[in-house]
Amino acid sequence: MRIYTESSEETLRARKFLRQWSGDGFLSKDQYQLLEQDTVSDLRTTNIFLRLVLFFFTVVGVAGAIGLFFTIFLSRPSQQTTGIFLLIFAAVCYATAEVAVTQARLYRYGIEEALAVCAVACLCVGLESAFISVLYPSREMQSVILAVGAVASLWIWYRFNLWYAFPAAMIFVIFLPACWTPSHPAQHVSIAVLYAAGLICIASIRSRHRFDYFEDAYSLSEAFLWLGIYLSFNLKISDFSLLLHLGLLTRFTSKSADLFYWTTWVLIWCLPPLILTHGVRQKDRLILAVGAVTAVLTLITNKPYLGWQRHTWDPMLLGIALAAVSLFLRRWLALGPDGVRHGFTAARLSGKDKHTMSVGSAVLGLITPQSITPTPQPTHPEFRFGGGESGGGGASGDF
Repeated sequence: MRIYTESSEETLRARKFLRQWSGDGFLSKDQYQLLEQDTVSDLRTTNIFLRLVLFFFTVVGVAGAIGLFFTIFLSRPSQQTTGIFLLIFAAVCYATAEVAVTQARLYRYGIEEALAVCAVACLCVGLESAFISVLYPSREMQSVILAVGAVASLWIWYRFNLWYAFPAAMIFVIFLPACWTPSHPAQHVSIAVLYAAGLICIASIRSRHRFDYFEDAYSLSEAFLWLGIYLSFNLKISDFSLLLHLGLLTRFTSKSADLFYWTTWVLIWCLPPLILTHGVRQKDRLILAVGAVTAVLTLITNKPYLGWQRHTWDPMLLGIALAAVSLFLRRWLALGPDGVRHGFTAARLSGKDKHTMSVGSAVLGLITPQSITPTPQPTHPEFRFGGGESGGGGASGDF
């Protein structure tokens, strides 16, 4: 059911490992050239920058084509007519994405990705315009669009192996319980139950693909689901979220739904150790990273949960604690036999992490320029000096 064959996926995975091992010095130049000849793929790939550019321009092109069609052929269409044509455009976009892969052999090239994303968007908007808002304008029927969007996103994730389609499906699921019940505690529990069901399915399927190209996709999806379960129970995350101001999340206090409130407080302390333990057993770095992130989020939101006053030095204390824990773990692993304990080591085995951290640092520097740029001082153009006199020979002036 995947559009790419198993041999093509495995070949691309092998080429990625070859480049990584060659960069780390594990392979000589002759060895790399010899092995590279055995991993030639017929799929067309590109770098991340051109991929993003092609994705953006394809989305703009699809939007422009749809707008031009409605401008030329349908000057003032009804809402239902607009929805029907959007459904047609959704089918056209998806068919074009399939052709781009099967005929042009594109693999994460940006073009087929944008076409698949546009297909899901046109599908959801078309259903809303053609049927839901016209024939069945009820809150319960809105869940049909969200369910279709989630299923379509999952299909795109599985069919085209696009990792970001999985969290897109999870976002659709977030808004589903609001169509079923007005109770906010019930909504949070429903989201967690749906994510837990997905986690069980992914875990059962992943056990059969521990050492093939499916491993990375299932590992990332499982990490997303663990993070989603935690965020659905951490009610204080909404205090730091823009979704609260948009009305998509609700602010909880200890006075509202006391039992549910304190139950979630217990859960956010229990989930990080559970996630970390699972990550250690699976030796999965992504799940370990999610466990670390959730542990930090628990420490950050503990004071708001308990209603304690927050201080300006709290982040400094948290940073000191995290540094101490990391140094202790690094030293504990280094003192093991040959620097290894239970399959874990503090020694750098690959340069991949160094490159990732360099890219992350560059991105953070781009999105936080105000952290290194001094704040301009306010000026007062209307202020005028006065109160003094100068002059001579019968002349004087204020200054």
